[in-house]
Amino acid sequence: MNQKLKDKLATLPSRPGSYQMKDKDGTIIYVGKAINLKNRVNSYFKGAHDHKTTKLVADIADFEYIVTSSEKEALILEYNLIKEYDPKYNIIFKDDKSYPYILLDASDIPYCRYIRINKKTKYKGEIFGPYPDATAASKTIDLINKIFKTRKCQNLGKDLCLYYHLDQCPGYCKLDVDKDEMAKIKDEVRRFLKGENNEILADLKAKMQEAAEEERYEKAAEYRDLINDINYITSDRQTVQVTRKESFDTFAYHVEDNYLSIVGLFIRDGRLIAKDLYIDHLYGDAQEEFISYIYQFYQKHLLPKVLILDKDIDHTSLDSDINIRSVTKGFAYQMLKRAKENAKINLDQKLSIIKKDENYHDHIEKSFIDIFGFCPKRIELFDNSHLGGKNTVAAMVVYEDLKPNKKDYRLYRLEDSFDDLRNMQEVIYRRYFRVLNEDLKRPDMVIIDGGIHQLEVAKEIIDSLDLKIKVVSLGKDDHHNTAYLLDSDGKTIKIDPKSPIFLFLASMQDEVHRFAISYNRKLRRKNAYASKLDNVKGLGKKRRLSLLRKYGSIKNIEAQSLEDLKQDLPNDVAIALYDKLHREDGNDVRDVE
Repeated sequence: MNQKLKDKLATLPSRPGSYQMKDKDGTIIYVGKAINLKNRVNSYFKGAHDHKTTKLVADIADFEYIVTSSEKEALILEYNLIKEYDPKYNIIFKDDKSYPYILLDASDIPYCRYIRINKKTKYKGEIFGPYPDATAASKTIDLINKIFKTRKCQNLGKDLCLYYHLDQCPGYCKLDVDKDEMAKIKDEVRRFLKGENNEILADLKAKMQEAAEEERYEKAAEYRDLINDINYITSDRQTVQVTRKESFDTFAYHVEDNYLSIVGLFIRDGRLIAKDLYIDHLYGDAQEEFISYIYQFYQKHLLPKVLILDKDIDHTSLDSDINIRSVTKGFAYQMLKRAKENAKINLDQKLSIIKKDENYHDHIEKSFIDIFGFCPKRIELFDNSHLGGKNTVAAMVVYEDLKPNKKDYRLYRLEDSFDDLRNMQEVIYRRYFRVLNEDLKRPDMVIIDGGIHQLEVAKEIIDSLDLKIKVVSLGKDDHHNTAYLLDSDGKTIKIDPKSPIFLFLASMQDEVHRFAISYNRKLRRKNAYASKLDNVKGLGKKRRLSLLRKYGSIKNIEAQSLEDLKQDLPNDVAIALYDKLHREDGNDVRDVE
């Protein structure tokens, strides 16, 4: 530890606040909070730590702190700083998962849709959930729309729509609704969403039996499928069913081998409907990390009526809007015990996998240092894709701390060309001119998918912009498999094909190739459909749809003679379309009349 750090540690105040650990480049790598800044920050530099925390401490070259008036204020500040700086070691706070809810709209006509909300979201109506995922919420809504006479369209139209003609809607667009009848349907939907399905199931079973006795077997099968769908959808959401219809959330945690496991259970009307799970390495105090996680969770999710926590948890820093209770008996206590049990079971199951994954990344980090003298914090990889010089695209994928950072992935539409060197030159220039111009985050390493010539082109562009970035290339063998690394001086670096870093580099190359190819295919599909009817003067959206309805497909439209097209379109529009279709097919263009 240098003298500067020692002096700062000695003068830390014994006050609440947030601290920010920095590396040698001044980058914030960890943000924490403390009731006593002096005790907490000093604890990192005293005594023995596990391997992961030792790595954190080894990366600390400096720290800053902000004194607050209370632990609650420190918690809020910690959360805001983590969101602002995205520190390397604060992984526990980066989970952007949000759960869908079903909204029973406040309008007179019953209408359901699923939404993702937090405590600041504004909506009109009643909320049910959370649901485990969007699929579960969507299937539930689909089932509601089949069973009840709900409105299917978000906004009522002027004319009767397809749902009416399929006998899936009574025609609310034209219907004078009976408000009492609508209120009754909404109440039925409400009870269904609360899990009160016995009457509905009994009614469907009676209708199924009646249809079977009358030999209306198709209708009986429809009722049977509805019954099965209800049982399927509600089975996972009725793991717990009690007489008392309590609604609350409960969170618990478990610590083992310096890993923290957190489990949240969401109970609505006596039913366990969803679970939240998070597991990560523990860098600070377990209870404070646990409270910080709960605080972040409810910045993104709807606040519960009640939050159940263990009686030993100090929750004074949490939002005063949350009704927090401690329990020692009853149903809520059983759910709290279940959360604790799940936290331990899930951690036990995943611990060996997590450690294996971390050992794998440690090995890759060491290999990078052995090869290049450093391990890049941020890597940007590039690949180009085209087919016959058409739909030319490029892709960039990003790895931070040796993990994909998909929110920073980028796609580029390039000028169509067979020239791969020109394509590489264009995308590298566009990317790093923008990096300079907008002061974006810079990579430590750029990896090119290609040979020595692509590498030279990329390095020339980056050097011309005076960017100090390591540029290397991944070369392939005759079978188009990753084979070696090319350094910026043209030196070939052989790597053991069975080593973790070789497999890691190959997976990165596969990722950027997949990303580029998928974009190229998307453009080809789009152009194959759009180029036939689009950009014909006078052929607007309505006329295009009219042609497709009449002839069924673009292929059938192509088969029509000019005289046939003139029956559907004005003469000049028919001629322009006929010329365009037949020119793109490679046929001789007829003399324009």
